[in-house]
Amino acid sequence: MGLRINDIAPDFTAETTQGTIHFHEWIGDNWAILFSHPKDFTPVCTTELGAVAALESQFAARGAKVIGLSVDPVDSHSNWEKDIEEVGGHKVNYPIIGDPELKIAKLYDMLAADAGESCEGRTPTLNAPVRTVFVIGPDKKIKLTLSYPMTTGRNFDEIIRVLDSIQLTAKHPVATPANWKQGDDIIIGGAVSNEEAATKFPGFKTVKPYLRTAAQPK
Repeated sequence: MGLRINDIAPDFTAETTQGTIHFHEWIGDNWAILFSHPKDFTPVCTTELGAVAALESQFAARGAKVIGLSVDPVDSHSNWEKDIEEVGGHKVNYPIIGDPELKIAKLYDMLAADAGESCEGRTPTLNAPVRTVFVIGPDKKIKLTLSYPMTTGRNFDEIIRVLDSIQLTAKHPVATPANWKQGDDIIIGGAVSNEEAATKFPGFKTVKPYLRTAAQPK
């Protein structure tokens, strides 16, 4: 059975480019973005890790820590970081997990249990499912998963947009509509009565009996 939204993100201990981590302990009271890669020194992944390096301060401003994972040893990651900085223009200051025995890829159901026990001899194509983003809350529960094909680079601006929505809706009885971004109107939750809405969301609009909108709460 694969991991689902609201499941507890599996805990693990692993070596990273910044030393040994115990995942839940590393998350602490923060949000976490775990994003995985099938192999080091692959072109699309190189651009993605560079994009995250450029956006790391924006994640940090939202109380979110970022961590990569690639199905190769840590010493390979350390060499790869030089290319990532050269290509993307930003130093990689976040940790990258080494998964040479495929343990975490299997734990997070990105590879089958019978995929083997070593990254040696495995091509990026064999590891193609290891291209998933997990957004994890301070409660250690999975809030979002997104899986991408190897040929399509991930849009990390979208991950930030989703994180903004998840954090907003965790604090207020609201939802966000299609293509919502910070500052746009929100949807009032169905459990909020019109009387309550008038107090909490003055001037709200009734588009349909089941669809009420209002300015984004602060």
